[in-house]
Amino acid sequence: MESNSKKHRSWAEPYKMKMVELIRMTDPAYREEAIKAAGYNTFLLKSEDVYIDLLTDSGTSAMSDVQWAGMMMGDEAYAGSRNFYHLEAVIQKYYGYKHVVPTHQGRGAENIVSKIMIKPGDIIPGNMYFTTTRLHQELAGGIFKDVIIDEAHDSLNLFPFKGNIDMNKLQKLVDTYGASKIPYVSVATSVNMAGGQPISIANLKELRAFTLKYGIKVIHDMTRVAENAWFIKMREKGYENKSVAEIVLEICNLTDGATMSAKKDALVNIGGFLALNDDELYEEASNMVVVYEGLHTYGGLAGRDMEAMAIGIVESVSDDHIRARIGQVEYLGHKLQDAGVPIVLPIGGHGIFVDAKRFLPHVPQTAFPAQALAAEIYLDSGVRSMERGIVSAGRNSETGDHNFPELELVRLTIPRRVYTQAHMDVVAESLAEVYANRENIRGLKMVFEPKYLRFFQAKFEKI
Repeated sequence: MESNSKKHRSWAEPYKMKMVELIRMTDPAYREEAIKAAGYNTFLLKSEDVYIDLLTDSGTSAMSDVQWAGMMMGDEAYAGSRNFYHLEAVIQKYYGYKHVVPTHQGRGAENIVSKIMIKPGDIIPGNMYFTTTRLHQELAGGIFKDVIIDEAHDSLNLFPFKGNIDMNKLQKLVDTYGASKIPYVSVATSVNMAGGQPISIANLKELRAFTLKYGIKVIHDMTRVAENAWFIKMREKGYENKSVAEIVLEICNLTDGATMSAKKDALVNIGGFLALNDDELYEEASNMVVVYEGLHTYGGLAGRDMEAMAIGIVESVSDDHIRARIGQVEYLGHKLQDAGVPIVLPIGGHGIFVDAKRFLPHVPQTAFPAQALAAEIYLDSGVRSMERGIVSAGRNSETGDHNFPELELVRLTIPRRVYTQAHMDVVAESLAEVYANRENIRGLKMVFEPKYLRFFQAKFEKI
């Protein structure tokens, strides 16, 4: 009979460190001046003034020794770099897409796919908006429509696949506008704005059948597809014995193309791509990328960056890697739950999302509670997080009024292979301290608002 000690053994990261970067802790008075100078926007802080940086997992991960070795193998030819052909072969093998167009990062791919597929007045359904994705769709003349299941807007709902598409909502859009007005459905794996919530294979199969019936394509935002695959392995019946790599390929095979910010799952500091199965769309994309990014065999990237990306894709679909990556996120989430801090449940893949509405019920949404909370966390400990609420949601393109998302969140995004569990302990203790003093936190007023993607550059003052 197996002993209990064997059932509950500790795990460790599947790597060891051979280089470190020193960071420094500042005092409260210094942080007060820094956040004030930044207009209470954590995006405008200098990185040297940050102790533990959980702003984003985009381009902030640590590359492996094999990736760094690959950087030395960069073929910096303007056309036909051998690193492009390596990248193309890896994407075809692990993701299954036929054609590959490199871009400098994910939004470059979003720009191109929006320009070649969307006509003014088109409807673009998606499982919750993402900021840059929706903006590119709107700039191309499209209208985004949210078709995610209602459970995704409830931070306490424990449904395991809150990234799923509500097929009834999608059917209503087809009935209202006609299938010809819907060029594609935008499907994200691990839905960022919902708290890193996954979509199930069963739902993707249902979507695939629906879109084939109506002649609509599926474009996959696959920036965190490996994390989504892990949740399928853990939560969806029939997939417990499949590898992450097998599940990733099955996910991709249920779609027609993809945009990828390789700065997340693929473990690089810069890079992305557009992948397509349709020959004609690929020809258009190859022509468009020359205008906005670079030749279709480099897309704004150095050869060494494409090589690191190819290697990172292979590393990203390793079960051991994803187990440790999600395990660290869950470790922080459980620490915060134990401290009573309100977070989005179930715990997602790339970070912990703190529910600012429940954290600061006395601060109205028009006073930007998530923005205020992110500033307070920095003041307490030097930990940088970011807002994912009314500021990120922007304004209605027709009325000019604020969009009021149901979720008002602060995202604690964990870079891959960068921080230790001790860093997570520091973060948890800081959140617990801020939560204990939450009644002293007041809201903010916006004093500068840029035209697009205001969460990056907006400035605030305390009310």
